[in-house]
Amino acid sequence: MLQTPSGGAGTGTAPAGGPGGRSMSIGTVLNLLRDEFPEVTISKIRFLESEGLVEPRRTPSGYRKFSQEDVERLALILRMQRDHYLPLKVIREHLEALERGERPQLPAVSPGARPHELLEPGADQGAVSPESPTVARVGRAELLASAQVSEAELADWESYGLIAHDDGGGYDVEAVTVARLLAELGRFGLEPRHLRIMKAAAEREAGLVEQVVAPLRLHRNPQTRAHAEASARELATLSVRLHAALVQSALRAAAH
Repeated sequence: MLQTPSGGAGTGTAPAGGPGGRSMSIGTVLNLLRDEFPEVTISKIRFLESEGLVEPRRTPSGYRKFSQEDVERLALILRMQRDHYLPLKVIREHLEALERGERPQLPAVSPGARPHELLEPGADQGAVSPESPTVARVGRAELLASAQVSEAELADWESYGLIAHDDGGGYDVEAVTVARLLAELGRFGLEPRHLRIMKAAAEREAGLVEQVVAPLRLHRNPQTRAHAEASARELATLSVRLHAALVQSALRAAAH
């Protein structure tokens, strides 16, 4: 199993690798990492690979083969996320600095810090994070102004369950994005009754994600419980990417 000393991301040494130093399959790597990182999944490893943070060798048939150095790199990445809550951009810069022979210092963890969302390339890195407690909810007037929509439009969307307020009349900050997108789709002639199918699909996907992370929320390890939300966000990102790819594929098929 993975043998790593306690401490920060820069202090650990990772797994000794596969038997005899041979290359390892992704399943073997997962088993090695899970001793220290019980929340890690194959999807997580593949995601980090897709972001260019680790580059395992590929066999002629396309199978991934990880070296000891690859597993050490993965362990370092996971420690930086767990212990310092660093976003992928900062982790990548830190790894590049190490490769240049530098000894970069990791930022100290501030009280109340939380894991950064794993954003896909091209996502709006400057957007306000819904994790911030000061902007977690918006009022009705603020929603209308931020999304630049009318009261009648918002009331129509609410009647179809596309947007909902809480008991205090406030809205999740994501409602601003939802309202903007609904307005854009409306300009193409798509009415709220047409869009209910999208809401139903989103709820089913959210339920699937919750099934995956629910065991993490109940785990006896407090670090694992703390990473449940980060795992949910990663799964949501992957789900959105898959949905977009499937829609594009369906559109191409319909055009031929």
